[in-house]
Amino acid sequence: MEESISGFKVRGDWGDVVEHGERITQALRDAGVHDPNRTNGADFAPAFEEWEEWRPRAHETLDSDVSEKTADQASVEEGKGEKAGKEPDEDIKTAGEKLSESYERLEEDDPEAAVGTWKESVNYVARAADSASRKALRRVEDTVYQNVMTQLAPYYFDNELVSANIQQSTRNGDDGEQFVFEVNVNDDTLKEDVSDRLAELDEEIDRWHVEVEKDTDAAEAIEGAEPPPEPEDQSKSTTN
Repeated sequence: MEESISGFKVRGDWGDVVEHGERITQALRDAGVHDPNRTNGADFAPAFEEWEEWRPRAHETLDSDVSEKTADQASVEEGKGEKAGKEPDEDIKTAGEKLSESYERLEEDDPEAAVGTWKESVNYVARAADSASRKALRRVEDTVYQNVMTQLAPYYFDNELVSANIQQSTRNGDDGEQFVFEVNVNDDTLKEDVSDRLAELDEEIDRWHVEVEKDTDAAEAIEGAEPPPEPEDQSKSTTN
């Protein structure tokens, strides 16, 4: 792993990309992203969940799964109408009903209520237009991103907590597909905590590799080979 001002970077195969994402996730979790008391009052939990959803998985591919998740993440967010589960034509219908109600209030000599209902009608019209515009933009975004942008730019993720991008550096080379995956933590204090934790994780893995003893009996059983002879204790040997 390379660490610089722009983030934490790895170069390698898809397994290396997935492992890097897992380590960043674990380091963020250990740094307390879900606890505002540990992150200077900032609540990074929603942003962390977004990152957790986007980061590459072992069973995924870059061109299909990560591309789709990137397009979803980059898409125009839902407006008030969409969040309320209303289609534009539903809001237009409601706007017409409110407008009719406004006229009724005028006939009843209740101008205050008429104005209030008229404002509601205008709000529904505006919400319908907003929903229709967002849907249109989203369709264009998805088409442009899937067919054009991923050919020109890396696959990326960006929110208040994490900025990340993946690029494919080699295709069908001697070493197979190779990638460059860079992840930056946008909060400086949190980034230092993540850096420290990543270093600890590296030390733990190195220590594990050193401490694990080779099981020669297992090797003999699997490979059908005799284990190497134990070195002779020279102190017990005698000379003739």
